[in-house]
Amino acid sequence: MEFENNILQLSSFFAVTMGIVVLFIGRRLNQVVGFLKEFSIPEPVSGGILVSTLFALLYATTSIEVQFDLMARDVLLVYFFTTIGINASLKDLLKGGKPLVVLLAITIFFMVMQNIVGVSVASLFGLEPVFGLLSGSISLIGGHGTAIAWAPKVAQEFGLESAMEIGIASATFGLILASLMGGPIAKYLIKKHNLAPAKPTQQDNQQQAQSSVKESLTSFQFLDAVLAIHICIIVGVFLNEAISQTGLQLPLFVSCLFAGIVITNVIPESYPRVSGTKWPTRSPAISLIADIALGTFLAMSLMSMQLWTLIDLAGPIFAILGMQLLLAVVINIFVVFPSMGKTYDAAVVCAGFGGISLGSTPTAMANMSAVSQKYGHSAQAFIIVPLVCAFFIDLANALIIPYFMGMM
Repeated sequence: MEFENNILQLSSFFAVTMGIVVLFIGRRLNQVVGFLKEFSIPEPVSGGILVSTLFALLYATTSIEVQFDLMARDVLLVYFFTTIGINASLKDLLKGGKPLVVLLAITIFFMVMQNIVGVSVASLFGLEPVFGLLSGSISLIGGHGTAIAWAPKVAQEFGLESAMEIGIASATFGLILASLMGGPIAKYLIKKHNLAPAKPTQQDNQQQAQSSVKESLTSFQFLDAVLAIHICIIVGVFLNEAISQTGLQLPLFVSCLFAGIVITNVIPESYPRVSGTKWPTRSPAISLIADIALGTFLAMSLMSMQLWTLIDLAGPIFAILGMQLLLAVVINIFVVFPSMGKTYDAAVVCAGFGGISLGSTPTAMANMSAVSQKYGHSAQAFIIVPLVCAFFIDLANALIIPYFMGMM
């Protein structure tokens, strides 16, 4: 810990400790503040924004700026995206069938349009096109994690020092808009077309009962998952070096994501491992590590925001988000709903797509859960929407973002 020239510099150890504290603050806030619970705001977002606001007030009243060493945060980012790769099964494409492929195609098209809209509106304000990209698929369909992951790359290549704050602000307000949009759209479609859910089958009831069974977690299972993650990261580092030799610069977390995908889908499950266990894809240990890494990563990133740098950019950000909301509503009603068959399942998918388009996977699930509790369950929606959210969006974004950045 150092204090010099009105700057309080905290080491990586203090940054991680503070990140954990912020997570618990966010958890407590979500338990007592109805608005946060209603709109499914993630705990690190609630706690991180509160703490960063307090730091902004400290800066405004005393000119003291708090800075963190975020090296550990960057390691957590690599951990999280590696777990996504390890959990990625290409067999899921077959499992979801045609509806999954259709929804995935629409989502990718939407991501491209989201970036075009963001860049276009930013240009109207006389801003750099990359400003609009930060308020496009990076922060909206990508969410806080993707915004924070790509912001340093944007800041380095384009000299936009407030890239982190722009991305986080867009992701935060997008999350709120996504929470407000999904349910009303589904309600409108259900009422207009007089839709009703199909009756659940005996197989659906059995699967629901099986999914409620929790697996225990041992120390060796946890270490086995850590080992798998480290193997993928080592492969990802070599892959990143090989890619850089071609002149293409990708963040390390992207190459680790691809390494996890390749290892998970190429090496047979029966391949002998030093741990004597199967590759831990979709295991409770991998899920636990992913939750810890993402939550702490987001908390550390959000608490270190410099909110005072966004004052002059509020107008353009809200203008871009307004156009993005309009685009999402139009695509949802006139493309997603007809393409998914104009059924009750399609309406619930639209609620989920509302969460995906401007928010996050938890928002999409919260939207669909709210609709299902009121009108009835949709097995199809709860299969294909999480598959698109959990993996395919991140993979597509990892390709789309560098493409748009290369055009600027």
